[in-house]
Amino acid sequence: MDQLKVKKSPFQRVKMTLGVLALIIVAACSKVDGEVLHATRGEKQEVIQVVTTTGMIADLVQEIGGIEVNTVALMRPGVDPHLFKASQGDIQKLDEADLIFYGGLHLEGKMTEILEKLGRHKHSVPVSKDIDQASLRSGADINGTQFDPHIWFDVKHWISAAGTVRDTLIAFDPKHADLYKQNAEAYIGQLNALDAEVKEKLNEIPESDRVLVTAHDAFGYFGDAYGMKVMGLQGISTAAEYGSKDVSKLRDFLVENKIKAVFVESSVPPKAMEAVIAGAKEKGHTVNIGGELYSDSMGDPGSGADTYITMVRHNVNTIVEALK
Repeated sequence: MDQLKVKKSPFQRVKMTLGVLALIIVAACSKVDGEVLHATRGEKQEVIQVVTTTGMIADLVQEIGGIEVNTVALMRPGVDPHLFKASQGDIQKLDEADLIFYGGLHLEGKMTEILEKLGRHKHSVPVSKDIDQASLRSGADINGTQFDPHIWFDVKHWISAAGTVRDTLIAFDPKHADLYKQNAEAYIGQLNALDAEVKEKLNEIPESDRVLVTAHDAFGYFGDAYGMKVMGLQGISTAAEYGSKDVSKLRDFLVENKIKAVFVESSVPPKAMEAVIAGAKEKGHTVNIGGELYSDSMGDPGSGADTYITMVRHNVNTIVEALK
C-alpha cells in the first residue's frame, strides 16, 4: 500500500525556509559575541585587543593590523604625552590588552615605568626600539632619557616603526602573517611617497627662510630630515620649564634674523609664544603666528589631521604657506 503523502501548508514551508537561511547566516557570520569566525580554519579567533599611548601609534597599528585588531589610544587629540598621567581606567585597559604599543625613548614621561613593568608579563613594545641609535637625536635636556622621542617627524623613522609593529603582530599572531605583511608593504609604500612629497613641498620655501620656530623643540627630526633650522622655546619635553631668559633669547633671535612667522602647537598652550611675539614687537619687529601645528598629538576626527599622513601634510602645508 502506498504511503500517504502529507502536503505541507504554506506556513510550514516558509518556516522551514527561514530555518535553513538562519543556519546559513550563522555559519557565514564573521562576528559572534565579539569573536571573529574564520571559516577557512574552522575555528574562532578573537580580534587582538591593542592599546597604544598616542593617536599616531594607534593609527599605525590599525593600518597594519587591519580587521584583525581593535586599537584604542589612551591619549585623546590635544593631549600632551610628556605630561600625561594614567588613570585607574587607563591602567585597567593596559592590563586587559593583548598587545601594548608605545613610543618609548621616554616620550610618555612618568608612564614609562608602568609600560616597562607591564612588558615583564605581557607584550608591551616601544615602536622606536628598532631605530638605529646612531640616527637618534640627543635628549640630554630631559632627566631619564638619552634620546629625543619625537621620531614620527622623520617619515623614515616612522617606516622603521611600521616594521616593528608588523613583526610584533606576526610573532603574536602568525596565522595572519601574510595579511600583516601585505598591509605593512602597502602602508610603507604610502609613507615613502609622503617622504618624497614633504621634500618637494618644502623646496618651495627660499633656503634663507627655512627656519621653524615652535613652542617646544619637537621638530628636530623634521629639521634634520628636510633641511630646516628648528628652534623651540622649551626643550624636547614640555615638562622642562622655561623662564624669562628663554623668552628673551628666542625674541632676540626672531628680531636679529627677521623671522616673520612662528607656530603654536595643538598640544601646548599658546601663551608662551604670544609672550615672545609681544617682546619682538616691543623691539620693532612684527612676527605673525603662522598657524597651528600638530606635534605630540593628531587632530580631532574630521580635522584633516586625524591620521599620521594627513597630520604630516597639514603641518607641511601650514609651514610652507607661512614661510614661502
